[in-house]
Amino acid sequence: MNAYEYRPIPADVTAELRERDDAGLTREPFADDEGGAPLRCCLTRSVPGDTLVLVSYAPLRRWAAEHGADPGAYDEVGPVFLHAQACAGPRHDGFPAEVASSRRVFRGYDKRGHIVGGRLVSPAPGHAEEVAAAALDDLFADPAVEVVHVRAVEFGCFHAEVRRPS
Repeated sequence: MNAYEYRPIPADVTAELRERDDAGLTREPFADDEGGAPLRCCLTRSVPGDTLVLVSYAPLRRWAAEHGADPGAYDEVGPVFLHAQACAGPRHDGFPAEVASSRRVFRGYDKRGHIVGGRLVSPAPGHAEEVAAAALDDLFADPAVEVVHVRAVEFGCFHAEVRRPS
């Protein structure tokens, strides 16, 4: 099985988003009384009592700027939860189970930032890593795929960026 690189939103970007998000707004932090919010700064779920911020994020826009691409109409802005203050980042090595433990869509993008493929992933309990890896193997088998974004099926929210093994 390939060891794909699941990337949270980088710490420098989360710092920017806390100040002004990709919709140009400053969002107010709030106390998470219930826990379970999918955190994009550390690829885990919040616990009751965490202080969070819900911001607008344009993951493909930022990737495209880094790679000299123009995603055009594929540039999407959507909501993501972050810790309201900087955190230590991912609390795991390798596969973040929270990313693919539910139905997800894995979207492959080419060097222009255009969608070139996608896979719907519905893992059985205890098999999330294998199911996610199979979808990534399939997408990355196409040499045109440069990066994969994992998104929630129901809400379309961005979960993580995935790159080929280094």
